[in-house]
Amino acid sequence: MEISLQDMSLIRRQAFIDGCWVDADDKSTLEVVNPSSGDRIALVPNCGAAETIRMIDAAQRAQKSWVNQSAKQRSTFLKKWHELIMQNQEDLACLLTAEQGKPMAEARGEILYGANYVEWFSEEAKRVYGDVIPSPSDDKRILVSKQPVGVVACITPWNFPNAMLTRKIAPALAAGCAVVCKPANETPLSALALAVLAEHAGAPPGLINILVGKTEEIGRELTSNSKVRKLSFTGSTRVGKKLIADCAGTVKRTSMELGGNAPFIVFDDADIDAAVKGAVASKYRNAGQTCVCANRLLVQTGVFTEFTVKLKQAVLNLKVGDGFEEGVAVGPLIHSQAASKVCGIIDDAKERGAKVVHGGGMSPLGGSFVAPTILTEVTRDMRLFSEEIFGPV
Repeated sequence: MEISLQDMSLIRRQAFIDGCWVDADDKSTLEVVNPSSGDRIALVPNCGAAETIRMIDAAQRAQKSWVNQSAKQRSTFLKKWHELIMQNQEDLACLLTAEQGKPMAEARGEILYGANYVEWFSEEAKRVYGDVIPSPSDDKRILVSKQPVGVVACITPWNFPNAMLTRKIAPALAAGCAVVCKPANETPLSALALAVLAEHAGAPPGLINILVGKTEEIGRELTSNSKVRKLSFTGSTRVGKKLIADCAGTVKRTSMELGGNAPFIVFDDADIDAAVKGAVASKYRNAGQTCVCANRLLVQTGVFTEFTVKLKQAVLNLKVGDGFEEGVAVGPLIHSQAASKVCGIIDDAKERGAKVVHGGGMSPLGGSFVAPTILTEVTRDMRLFSEEIFGPV
């Protein structure tokens, strides 16, 4: 599958380390696949520990000069980066849909959402204030002066490959920190395009470094290398727990945004039309592949039937298909393994007595498309009740 952009230079198929575009040391590669068609859209370097060490060293060198930049200089760079992201919004959205699968309307929204973080922190860069604390003695003053923590590692997921990266990079740069980034292997092109634009905005070599590849090797180096002083991770609870434990050896600061299993509650006095609209927006956005979406709908008895009928009708109106097609509201899951997992959760619920109101398995489109599904009579012993679904169920 060929991706067509207005600016084809945004498609990069190499790692970005110390201001240079490089292949993996062993020349090995990873496939980037379009989730809708299953077609290969790119080969990217399959990097490992050696490349990770080099990017950490590059970031540490860049850190020494970046920390001496004034708040205004850091702000100016972030503003320029934001401008370039917005100028290339359509191309970035096309890249996102090609490698992640979400509908173009959602992809455009994500680019704007991600750019907003860069714009916000371009202003916050000028507002890193200190503090004065009352002293316990009359011959001392206690002043708090905030300093950059050092090199920051950013590990991001495939469900929001643009916004999850900008929301980590922008505050780090605003605070005076260089970054080393490991985006998901499934969706590296969005991250690499951001690096292209950062380079155009004037990022010095080593300030922003991005690679994908051998996940365990890269993760071990990011958590064990003492030059990395903070790690920010968005992903599963299981992996987050391991990263926290591994970071303890070098006493790194950590920021974790992990999985969720949120309920959506509808009481008898609710505006049912508004509740249905909210439930659809929460559950079926990004084909349910968000950590903050509603997994369980808890509906009070008095409005259960009305809510269920209206929800089914709303879901019937959702068009499933390739994210590039006009009017598509629900795209594919990221890959066939994800679809199999979600269908396994559905099958477990059906075997334990859940009633299928709509959907209930794979979409007729096949591949990694799962039909938007509604199940009732769900009980606590079902996987559906306690597990994060990460699908349109």
